[in-house]
Amino acid sequence: MDHQELAALPIFNSFKPYQTQLIKPFIEFCSFPANMVIFHQGDRADNFYILATGEIALHFKPYDGPSLVMTKITSGDVFGWSAALGRSKYSATAIAANDIKVIRMQASNLQKLCAIDPETAALFLDRLVGVISGKLRGSHQEILNLFSNGMNLNSDCKRRMNLNGSENRIYA
Repeated sequence: MDHQELAALPIFNSFKPYQTQLIKPFIEFCSFPANMVIFHQGDRADNFYILATGEIALHFKPYDGPSLVMTKITSGDVFGWSAALGRSKYSATAIAANDIKVIRMQASNLQKLCAIDPETAALFLDRLVGVISGKLRGSHQEILNLFSNGMNLNSDCKRRMNLNGSENRIYA
């Protein structure tokens, strides 16, 4: 990928050409076919991924039930970020929904990038956090749908669940 292709992805869109060149030795470009498992829930979390093209389904398997599709990851999103957070294991299984292209980075390469160019590393981390936090904000409704799946809820309850105001949310 050249600078323009990388800059088209949200995580790299504020990078200067020299910064994309600087980061290239720390990333790997990979392709996976549809239905390929990228990693399993519970696997050692060594890498995180930026989805360049395609779609990923993230599955979560509770100990007492079947696997559930938690969310779909689309182009420009980050997945496998347990590794970037320093967690030892992935908390979900990532499966390619169709043929995909990803950018893979070993978590240990973040430290190496920091040592070589702190400014580029800080920019990358800031963009990474922005993509992740945006995804977390958007996941509220998806998780709420999982909880209410199969429940016989009256229309008032459903309406209240779909309101976006924080005053209507219940936190345990």
